[in-house]
Amino acid sequence: MNPRAVVITGMGVVAPHGDSCTTLFEALMKGRSAIQPVFPELNKPAAAATVAFDASLWFTKLQLAGVDRVSQLAVAAAELAMQDAGATGTVEPERIGVFAGCGMGGAAALEAAYRSGNTQAGGSGRVPPLTIPAFMPNAPASHVAMRQGVHGPVLTYSVACASSSLAIAEAAKAVQRGDVDLAIAGGSEALIVPGVVMAWQAMQTLASFAPGEAAGAVRPFAADRSGFALGEGAAFIVLESAARAQARGARTYATLAGWGSSCDATHLTKPDAPGQARALRQALRMADLAPRDVNYCNAHGTATRIGDEVEAHALAEVWGADLDHLRVSSTKALHGHLLGAAGALEAVITVMALYEQQLPSNAHCDTVDPACALNLVLERGHQAADIQAAISNSFAFGGTNSVLLLKR
Repeated sequence: MNPRAVVITGMGVVAPHGDSCTTLFEALMKGRSAIQPVFPELNKPAAAATVAFDASLWFTKLQLAGVDRVSQLAVAAAELAMQDAGATGTVEPERIGVFAGCGMGGAAALEAAYRSGNTQAGGSGRVPPLTIPAFMPNAPASHVAMRQGVHGPVLTYSVACASSSLAIAEAAKAVQRGDVDLAIAGGSEALIVPGVVMAWQAMQTLASFAPGEAAGAVRPFAADRSGFALGEGAAFIVLESAARAQARGARTYATLAGWGSSCDATHLTKPDAPGQARALRQALRMADLAPRDVNYCNAHGTATRIGDEVEAHALAEVWGADLDHLRVSSTKALHGHLLGAAGALEAVITVMALYEQQLPSNAHCDTVDPACALNLVLERGHQAADIQAAISNSFAFGGTNSVLLLKR
């Protein structure tokens, strides 16, 4: 292996399926959905994938003052990643960087401030004084830095659904350039509050479902797909050079061999296949791989009518005659759409697919949309002993596209 290659030596998640990468991946391989109904008081039925999180395991009562859920989840996931990497105390603080993605910041703090300040809605009229530092989008990265004692660059990327994927790519650049010896990279999102859910409902992007059928509401690439369900959580990975990882005897999960980013520059919410294709080609060129060399794609696959079709067209444009060699699945059917944290969580899942040589299924897709003619993984428990390279796609509102290419 090239000693300058960027490798992943630790991973941590706080996700709807649990706070263990193994538990998460096993649940996905079994096709277990974490999506369930939320907020029955709303006028329209809503579903989401939430995290069972005990903040008292990570913070004292005093520490929790002014720390929104989005930062709590980030601190826990980053700590788990550092523990997994065995990296604590191995690097000078100024040689460590935090690169975090967050789409919307502390939604719980903002909603609480609105409700407290709105006397007409029964509030006290007093807004909590720590509302601003609680909901600012860079709070998760700052809290991770304080917990880990990081004195190097601490940066936040906020480009909607591509936030944490892009954060990982930027972290890899910093490691590759020698700006840092170790990067803690990922993202967090915690938006499951009534106001945010109602806002997404107003956009008509959330999946519809009949009573008792929320778990199967999200159907990526299916002919009858109707949208996504929100998810919450955090995922972080530890990146360092292959030479450094080898020198300290660290386990290496995968190599981050390439990445690509582009902007559609066409529409704020409507995706564009040529823009996505540019990011895909960039990642392939950086990794010096041909499309046929990549065995699996963890698709962005939000299960919206237009989004899935555009992504299928982008993959077809780049893979061409080799498209059938690329196995594809979107795991959002099971863990929901984590928006700013989606790219990081799905990168972890893609790494696990390479590491375990198994592919999670594209759940709930009984009839594939002919406009999404991909080689979907429709069966559960798919074994893939030949998988050597995989991509994770993240395509965002605003037109930002981010692709991570990982090698076994």
